[in-house]
Amino acid sequence: MKQGILSEEDFKKLGNSSYDLEGEKDKNKEDWREFYFGTIDILKKYCDLKEEYYPIISLWIIGTHFHEQFYTYPYLFINAMKGSGKTRLLKLIKVLSKDGDMLNSLTEAVLFRTKGTLCIDEFEGVSRAGRENLRELLNSAYKKGTKVKRLKRKRTQEGEEQVIEEFNVYRPICIANIWGMESVLGDRCIPLILEKSVVSRITKLVEVFEQDSIYTRLSEISKGKCSLCSVVMSENIYTEWNNYITTNYTTTPTNNYIKLHLFKKMDESGIDGRHLELALPLLIIADFLGEEILENAIKIMLEIIKTKKEDEFIENTDVSVIDFVSQYTTEGFVGIKELTHDFKAFIQIGDEWLNDRWVGRALKRLNLIKKKKRLSSGIYVVLDITKAQEKIKIFR
Repeated sequence: MKQGILSEEDFKKLGNSSYDLEGEKDKNKEDWREFYFGTIDILKKYCDLKEEYYPIISLWIIGTHFHEQFYTYPYLFINAMKGSGKTRLLKLIKVLSKDGDMLNSLTEAVLFRTKGTLCIDEFEGVSRAGRENLRELLNSAYKKGTKVKRLKRKRTQEGEEQVIEEFNVYRPICIANIWGMESVLGDRCIPLILEKSVVSRITKLVEVFEQDSIYTRLSEISKGKCSLCSVVMSENIYTEWNNYITTNYTTTPTNNYIKLHLFKKMDESGIDGRHLELALPLLIIADFLGEEILENAIKIMLEIIKTKKEDEFIENTDVSVIDFVSQYTTEGFVGIKELTHDFKAFIQIGDEWLNDRWVGRALKRLNLIKKKKRLSSGIYVVLDITKAQEKIKIFR
């Protein structure tokens, strides 16, 4: 066996000829399958979510215990209206995750001076002026190797001197808010949208997660995790995947614990780019837990990615509408037909979906209409150019 495959602990155990490493790994798999399904059970007990969210959250929580084995780890973003149970879900994720902590605000220093899984509630206003350093760190902390260097005063025999302290920012982060996420940070997230629950058997429960019998068992499993990371992950998996793709799928992975069918499933799914970068850790864990869990995880991730792409497209087009109006010169009434013609030229798109009706609804949705009237020749509006000029500053 290659050293890259096994943990140091495993190698020490191999010195004992009677030690059954494969048997322990099988037990690990069964324990973590129990953790996976148990997490789904406790989530369903206390939180009313879309059915497809439970498996993804469970995989993400498992991954917090081994996130150092991966080069990237996605943020989990909970977007929900007031009273929808986002804080309860965040608390539950916190107690089940590795070294979980929960905050209602975040500073740059807290981000890089603390360790473990970080759950942030009421996370609003990261795009505000003055938070550039925090935003920059968050935009890169999902990827292993991100470091922060700070000067620190140190006393010596000769007096005081400045020394450099280095901090590792990479960590699992779960974020919750009401108003949504700005695009760059949102690109690093797996988004979950919560609705207000009307299921009284859930909403009437008191949040005593750590006294729950399910939690007690899950805690026991996580403390005795042993060498699951050796089975799930090796330092070569990213190289193996790249070799598999660049050789047109003719290269067979050399690592006995990396299954060829995982690469085939990932390739056939069509997930690529940043989406693959974020999904890969969860899919590796799902594959370890069982093929049925992998199949379900791929299916759910594809739906999440599809919705995310649609939302990004709408958001990006909305920004284009705001930009277009901010540069418009006509301050009086102008016809929607004329605006549609000019907007198509502005973004250089002539698709059929981009019609008078779409433009009219977009202007209304973005609150960029000051006045409106209907004539025999169509609808005419007075654009709120000043508001558009203020709004576009947010995106620049």
